[in-house]
Amino acid sequence: MRRHKLEKTPGANPTMHPDCAHLHSIQGSGDDSSSSSSPRLAGEGTGDVRIQLSSSAGESRENPSSRGSRPVSQSRSHGHGHGEAGGPEDAAAEPEEQGGSSLSELRYLLQWLHKSLPYLLILGVKLLTQHITGISLGIGLLTTYAYANKSIVNQVFLRERCSKLQCTWLLLYLSGSSLLLYYTFHSQSLYHSLIFLSPTVDFMNFWEVLWTVGITDFILKFLFMGLKCFILLVPSFIISFKSKGYWYMLLEELCQYYRMFVPIPVWFRYLMAHGELDTALRWTLGILLALLYLILKLLSFFGQWRNFRQVLRIFFTRPHYGVPASKRQCSESDDICSICQAEFQKPILLICQHIFCEECISLWFNREKTCPLCRTVISDHVNKWKDGATSMHLQIF
Repeated sequence: MRRHKLEKTPGANPTMHPDCAHLHSIQGSGDDSSSSSSPRLAGEGTGDVRIQLSSSAGESRENPSSRGSRPVSQSRSHGHGHGEAGGPEDAAAEPEEQGGSSLSELRYLLQWLHKSLPYLLILGVKLLTQHITGISLGIGLLTTYAYANKSIVNQVFLRERCSKLQCTWLLLYLSGSSLLLYYTFHSQSLYHSLIFLSPTVDFMNFWEVLWTVGITDFILKFLFMGLKCFILLVPSFIISFKSKGYWYMLLEELCQYYRMFVPIPVWFRYLMAHGELDTALRWTLGILLALLYLILKLLSFFGQWRNFRQVLRIFFTRPHYGVPASKRQCSESDDICSICQAEFQKPILLICQHIFCEECISLWFNREKTCPLCRTVISDHVNKWKDGATSMHLQIF
């Protein structure tokens, strides 16, 4: 009614406060329950319409929104700070999760093995029965090698006190084992491999080739171990104990060098595999594999040749570790060898001025390069295999 009345008043120029739009928006929000927030009109008599908003109404309308926004902002800031603090914890938890996954995989693997164990045992028994001859022969050859090698080393250590009967038994035992093996499998002509000939085996079967190479390697070991037993039987006035050590070293290096060449023809025929090369692609593949094998063997040949040449130099030069010691020098050392704790036998004075028996220090330098007392370097190389030992390495390829 008032607004309508004001519009009809002549000469009136009604003006509205710029905050009127804000008023309408607030009133339209449905907050009409508070009487103190209602607007008051002023200047009815002057013809001007003025709308005054109380500060309490503005505050009452702003406070809820500000109060409502503050917890949100606080909760957001709190959540952001908590997220930042939880970052290292998450990073530390990642390795734990990875460890847990690996443990679970290991647990699954163990469970699978537990469930598959009966089947694996069945397959193992079947394979054992199929290859019982080869497995039994391999165990027999390995035990024969271990027994003979240990016995020879013990006899070499005893020097002049070695048992001639024991050495004779070892020589006969090794020779008899080799002959019995070749006689048992004479149909395969395995002895042909010793002189780079072709045995009568199926070169297209991997296990046949592995069988031939393995037996030949053990037989060569037995052969050279028998030669070491023969040197043990030679009287010391013909070959001295010190010279025997050089012979053992030379024989072992020759054995390793020869064993490196013996498998070449067998593996070369297997890689070529003439029976299967019925196409150009298989021919090419076989030739490439055989050439690659020969290249690798040549590289190993040159590496072994340096060692063999050094052994030959030591064998012919017979390097000395010192000079004979005088009686006065021996008396200053109480005439007692620090190694054998007995009186000096052919005392040798080292460059570090320590005196030892010639045989004692020769045995020492079979394994070491330094003086037993002061650790001064005396020799520039280690004279391996002078103790009569044979390498355990199996030359398969």
